[in-house]
Amino acid sequence: MTDISKLAGLKVGAAVCGSFCTFSRVFRVLSELVATGCDITPIMSECAYTTDTRFGRAQEHAAKLFDITGKTVLHEITTTEPIGPKKMFDILLVAPCTGNTLAKLAAGIVDTPVCMAVKSHLRNQRPVVIAVSTNDALAGASKNIGILRNYRNFYFVPVFQDDCVGKPFSMIADFTKIPQTIEAALDGVQIQPMITSIQ
Repeated sequence: MTDISKLAGLKVGAAVCGSFCTFSRVFRVLSELVATGCDITPIMSECAYTTDTRFGRAQEHAAKLFDITGKTVLHEITTTEPIGPKKMFDILLVAPCTGNTLAKLAAGIVDTPVCMAVKSHLRNQRPVVIAVSTNDALAGASKNIGILRNYRNFYFVPVFQDDCVGKPFSMIADFTKIPQTIEAALDGVQIQPMITSIQ
């Protein structure tokens, strides 16, 4: 178990994509990281920033991120482009990372605030931590996970099948392992095992 106090003072970009059912778990981990002294800047995809769902209203989520971090959410390409030039973060976390964002990152497509954040951050060869949440991780998205796994500076939070009977292709990150994954990524190491038991 990671002593997350070791991460105190770390500058973290926290990018949130539209896997709305996981927001509460991600926000809980971000709160823990802030409590231990991490300096977190929130980022949201256009979908996450504008879509109301049964899991809450979009602006409520943005407000929650502001409450956790004390910083206004970056949600436009123009506001995430300076991340690299200004060397804003030591590490960039994408949690949750949807299949759509995985595909764009694997293909080098930069048409969302989150994809721009990743591209800009990578210009400094600093680590990006991906916390997957997608219903087709073991289907269409699997090739994109494989592609990114073979790129430098990408690291993955361990995943598990969240409903192997009802959604046999779905996998979700064990968000509680974000701190451990960040610590390993800062040392250039992929945390293992990448696939964990059912939570």
